[in-house]
Amino acid sequence: MRSQDARDIVHCCRRLAEAGLIAGQDGNVTVRLGNDRVLATPAGLIKGDLGVDDLVEIDLRGKQIRGHRRPSSEIDMHLRILRARPDVGAVVHAHPPVATGFSVAGEAFDACVLPELIFQVGWVPLVPYGTPGTAELGEQLEPFIKDYDALLLANHGAVTMGATLTDARIRMESLEHAAKILLTARLLGRVVELDKSAVARLEELRRARTTPGPYPGCPAPGTES
Repeated sequence: MRSQDARDIVHCCRRLAEAGLIAGQDGNVTVRLGNDRVLATPAGLIKGDLGVDDLVEIDLRGKQIRGHRRPSSEIDMHLRILRARPDVGAVVHAHPPVATGFSVAGEAFDACVLPELIFQVGWVPLVPYGTPGTAELGEQLEPFIKDYDALLLANHGAVTMGATLTDARIRMESLEHAAKILLTARLLGRVVELDKSAVARLEELRRARTTPGPYPGCPAPGTES
């Protein structure tokens, strides 16, 4: 177990708790340690209070290698992402309140209104409901994993991924920040979308980044969730 990776996960969990993106035992985090090893948060503990000794090392099939606690009950979802996306080094699952409100309302983030969201995250689709902590949730995720860096989980929360844990955490923070802005605009009675040329330029800038991965922009007409 690499000590820096363990410290990074503990720090990430505290940041998520302080930002109100998780509460109590909510949420889970994984970091890829190598080709076939993953460091994960444990089940049943308050994530904001974790220490490095609480973390669990497993392989990509879920076999426990080190640690005295059980891995998160959502570990199947994380492992499916890590197996399908070699470019992903970390996965964050949280319950950001406003973004989760969109998922409870059955809405994806399919309006092209915020440059930061398009550049940092891309289009965020809504994954159909699957029972948390079961293979059903992972199965619902499968069709979306390769094409997106952030997903809303119907009636559940959100999951973000990135080349590094910082990338994944920032995407979660950006998702919630965008949800607050969109909700405010709706309360004010008007949401003005960016025009196609502005969106195309943002997508071009996103593709120019050195970080590998998918680059979803806004959905084509008729493809919104």
